Amino acid sequence: MELFRIELFKIYFLSVTIIDILDIIFVSFIFYKLYQVMRGTRGSQMIAGLIVILLASFIVQGLNMSGMSWIIQNIQTVWVIAFVILFQPELRRLLIVVGQTRLGRAFASLTRTPVLQQVAKAVAECSQRRYGALIVLVREAGLKGIIESGVSIQAKVSDALLVSLFSPKSLLHDGAVIINHDTIEAAKCLLPLTQNPQIGTKLGTRHRAALGISEESDAVVLVVSEETGEISVAEDGTLITDLDYERLYSYLLGAFREQTKNNINE
Repeated sequence: MELFRIELFKIYFLSVTIIDILDIIFVSFIFYKLYQVMRGTRGSQMIAGLIVILLASFIVQGLNMSGMSWIIQNIQTVWVIAFVILFQPELRRLLIVVGQTRLGRAFASLTRTPVLQQVAKAVAECSQRRYGALIVLVREAGLKGIIESGVSIQAKVSDALLVSLFSPKSLLHDGAVIINHDTIEAAKCLLPLTQNPQIGTKLGTRHRAALGISEESDAVVLVVSEETGEISVAEDGTLITDLDYERLYSYLLGAFREQTKNNINE
C-alpha cells in the first residue's frame, strides 16, 4: 500500500500519488455513468451545478479560504436531502439500471408473444378509427404509483377490450392503460409529462406523457394520435414515430421476447 502513496509529482501545494490518480479515474467514471443515465433530462443541468459546487469545495479548502469553506460546509449539510428531492425521477432510473441484474431477469416472462400481438392489433385498430390511445407496457420496473392513480381493471389483455377502453364513448378513454405481462392493471392513469427542453411544442399531451414515463422507467409506451392516427413508441426517453402494425409488432418482439432471452443467456 505504501507504493500507492509515493508522491509522483506536485501541482503547486498539492502532492499527487497513484491513489489520487485512481481516485480521480473512479470519480470521473461514476459521474460519466450518471450523465449517461440523466442525459436529456432536467437533472443533467442540475448535476452540472453539483459538480461545480464540489470542485469549488476542493479549491477553497486547498486555498484555506475560511469564509468560503464555512459557506460550502453549511451547503453540504443539506445537499443530500436536496439531491434526493431534485433528482427523484433520475435516481429512480438509476436504480432501475442498477437493479437489472441476471437474477432479476430470470423471473421475466419469455412467452409474451400472444399478448404483444393483441396489443399491436388493438393499437392498429385504434389508429384506423382515430381513437387516441396511450398504453404503457411494464417491464422490470414496477409502476404501482401510476397504477393507483387510475381505475383498476385487472383483466386479461385482449385487443377488443383495449379498443373499447379508448373509444371516445368510454368513460376511461382519457389517460393511460397499464399492462403488466398478460394483465390490464388499470386505465385512466396519470403519467408524468416530460420536462426535456429539447422536445418541440408540436407534441401533444399524450406524446409528452409517453416520453415522461419512459424517462422515469424502463417501460415501453405506445401512442396513437387522435388527430392523425399515427402510431408512435416511446422508450428510454426516445420517440419513434410513423409505425404500422408490422413494424410495431416487430419492435415489441425485439423489446420484450428477444431482449429477455439474450439477457438471460449472457
